[in-house]
Amino acid sequence: MRKSRHIGSSFEKFLKQEGLYEGATAHAAKRALAWQIAKAMKAQGITKVEMAKRMKTSRAQLDRLLDPRNDKVQLDTVQRAAAAVGRKLHVELA
Repeated sequence: MRKSRHIGSSFEKFLKQEGLYEGATAHAAKRALAWQIAKAMKAQGITKVEMAKRMKTSRAQLDRLLDPRNDKVQLDTVQRAAAAVGRKLHVELA
């Protein structure tokens, strides 16, 4: 019986070998942030209009932040969103 060279290897290793790891990791982090912000907004009953006011930004920029496919978001925007829902943003290099 012939074994596949991928059996037993990790998905992370596969992504690294294909040169996709950094992009996939960044995309996953952005999706997680968008989800967490939207979840906090919903839990607190905050509308998008109110959230944009709290962040001192436009509704269009908030929509970009909440769009999990849009990874072009600045760190200060995420920090303002976290503060607007009473949270803190923690960033670290691993």
